[in-house]
Amino acid sequence: MSSSALRRSARGVIERLFDLSDGEAGHLAHRRAWVTRRTSVETLSELIARLRPLSDERLPLIRLGPDGDGGYLVPDDLEGVGGCFSPGVDRVSGFELDCARRGMDVYLADRSVPGPAISHERFTFLRKHIGASSGEGFVTMDDWVAGSSVDQEADLLLQMDIEGAEFEVLLNMSEGLLRRFRIMVIEFHHLTELWSEPFFRVVAPAFEKILRGHACMHIHPNTGCRGYPRRAELDIPRTMEFTFLRRDRVHSSVYAERFPHPLDRDNTPGPPLVLPPDWRGTGTIPADKMTGT
Repeated sequence: MSSSALRRSARGVIERLFDLSDGEAGHLAHRRAWVTRRTSVETLSELIARLRPLSDERLPLIRLGPDGDGGYLVPDDLEGVGGCFSPGVDRVSGFELDCARRGMDVYLADRSVPGPAISHERFTFLRKHIGASSGEGFVTMDDWVAGSSVDQEADLLLQMDIEGAEFEVLLNMSEGLLRRFRIMVIEFHHLTELWSEPFFRVVAPAFEKILRGHACMHIHPNTGCRGYPRRAELDIPRTMEFTFLRRDRVHSSVYAERFPHPLDRDNTPGPPLVLPPDWRGTGTIPADKMTGT
């Protein structure tokens, strides 16, 4: 058999095993890339359906932070929130500053920087990464919160942007601490890798864990990932900012309809990146989805 015939035969095996198009298989073979079994469209669709944002007129979304990267939308349900925990410190700390101005004690953590971009009397900075275990340079969410001066009975707010480590942190977090977070704003990375079945098996439980006690209220694709690969079956931006609200605070079963939200702002200059239709619901959410099952 000629070398060209062998290549065609190998490409055919790859296509059948991993459900790839001819172009995708050829591209991977040319780059000698690693191939994994693909997550089924049905499995991915089920997860995405449960993440579609709701709209609650009693708790309209407000923006905390700057008009640009570092600003996020949260439900207007901040009264009584005792503290904001913000792992991942960037060049701006506008979100944390707005939380402090609302009377919250703010706890920030990041090993890669000497401190937050600005100072405030309500800021407490820990020069460690948040991870799946506590040790040299790392601390778990549970240990971080327990070691802080925040009221240990108060509701909390989580704002987390830690460049892909969010999955291990969420899986390691205790259910008790997760329930204390009334509102969570989490930037999820590498979402296009959900098409990889091994990756999906690892990270989908993190979403499932959140959805047991929280509902998604907003999603904003990070405009820094405009060039993400698209598939005909489902459109999955590489990085997106999710806002979750604890289910005991949710008063609505109606899907959000405005995308982008009027308060959304692009992370980077250039054309806007709108949440794809696959991630939007219509009408009222089914009762079983409201309970997180």
